[in-house]
Amino acid sequence: MKYIEDQTFEKINFQTEQFLKGEYEKCHFIQCDLSNTDLSNCRFTECVFTACNLSLVKLNKTAIQDVTFKECKILGLHFENCNEFGLSFNFENCQLNHTSFYKLKIKKTVFKDTKIQECDFTESDLTAAVFDNCDLTRTLFENTILEKVDFTSAYHYSIDPAINRIKKAKFSLSGLSGLLNQYDIIIENNL
Repeated sequence: MKYIEDQTFEKINFQTEQFLKGEYEKCHFIQCDLSNTDLSNCRFTECVFTACNLSLVKLNKTAIQDVTFKECKILGLHFENCNEFGLSFNFENCQLNHTSFYKLKIKKTVFKDTKIQECDFTESDLTAAVFDNCDLTRTLFENTILEKVDFTSAYHYSIDPAINRIKKAKFSLSGLSGLLNQYDIIIENNL
């Protein structure tokens, strides 16, 4: 397997050019189209993906450690297929829809200004994660560890406190209705 370090890959369409499988360390991918690319068994350490399309990428046993995704389109990924050892990433201003984080331990992950719609965090450990200004429309939290998670600026979430661990999680007053959806009650703001 090839080892690639400190390289920048810019405006490459991996639909037409072959992606070289290997270990990428401190590399920067800028405006690349990686959609439908097989990244299985690759390793990405301290890499940054900026304005890339990573939709439907295959991640079987892929190692992702300290990776940052900025302004990326990430649709339909199965992060649970990644190598879990050292798995860590952050997302900023991304479109992260229809993606699965099933049963992952991704403590302290930061999601900032990101659309996280119809994603699956079932049985994940998100302890101390941050959802900063994130749209969580129809995202699934079931048997999820949400202790110390910051939801204060997140919106459109529906979290059932009876089936999730939410001790010391932070919510804004305006977002409390997202914790009560399952009770089918009406909340009015009479202030």
